[in-house]
Amino acid sequence: MKISPKSQRKEIKNGNFCIAYEYPLDEKAINGCVIKLYGRYPEKGSALNEISKEMGYVIKGSGKVTVNGAETALAEGDVVLIEPGETYFWEGDMEIFMPCTPAWSPEQHKLIE
Repeated sequence: MKISPKSQRKEIKNGNFCIAYEYPLDEKAINGCVIKLYGRYPEKGSALNEISKEMGYVIKGSGKVTVNGAETALAEGDVVLIEPGETYFWEGDMEIFMPCTPAWSPEQHKLIE
């Protein structure tokens, strides 16, 4: 078993409207973070993961996700799975739990204008 207490989380500001709280587990197969979104991520264009599957569970709030040009409204309790190679952006006022497998890394994450 591995535990990552809140006191060890890392706060990462992903632009003006998105804060990620990463919980270190030193695990290559999966990782997770909590995203606080109060606007759009990325601020322009789209993002793409080359390797990681990204799941988003809306803890609270609402908004939308646009994946490969298709927009979907999101509310508390909704779950989204974004596959590697899909382009996406998030918009809204939401808190999202986001596990990724294999573990998300910045090297495999691309921003597309």
